[in-house]
Amino acid sequence: MKNILSELRAAVIAVLSLAVALCGAYPLVVWALSQGLFPYEANGSLVQRDGVIVGSEVIAQNFNSPRYFHPRPSAAGETGYDGANSGGTNLGPLSRKLAESVKQGVDAYRAENGLPPGMPVPADAVAASGSGLDPHISPGNALLQAPRVAHHRGVDRQTVEKLIQAHTEGRDLGVFGEPRINVLKLNLA
Repeated sequence: MKNILSELRAAVIAVLSLAVALCGAYPLVVWALSQGLFPYEANGSLVQRDGVIVGSEVIAQNFNSPRYFHPRPSAAGETGYDGANSGGTNLGPLSRKLAESVKQGVDAYRAENGLPPGMPVPADAVAASGSGLDPHISPGNALLQAPRVAHHRGVDRQTVEKLIQAHTEGRDLGVFGEPRINVLKLNLA
């Protein structure tokens, strides 16, 4: 009996010690390090304009107005761009539903941007990303949207194209990924 109580006492002490270390001390250390070393990223990479938070540079948001560049479609949540419901469509390449959705997206994209029938449309203009929250679009997508944005803003198309060039991010470390543009940052510019 004395042996069982001794073992039980050791188990309780171990559980309490691990609980304090892993549920209290470790998260506190990680929080302190992240706030000290990477405060911008640790707090959501929030973008401010005139002291007001307008979004996060790492989570897409919907822009409906023709005055703005539009992000990739989102499959996150019922209305899209819902960080709590992040995820892709999970439709396979042989899915009839996916094919119909892409066709509708291509037709809508062409109509919205005044593109002729048969003109190729970038995949990122009609297909959601894996998370449904990707804040970037390809430079090709942005250039196809440029005439619409320039027209509705009453500015020269070349001015908009220069902004696209200025906001194009290159490949990570020069080799990983593709060139991309953060839609929120471009729309703010």
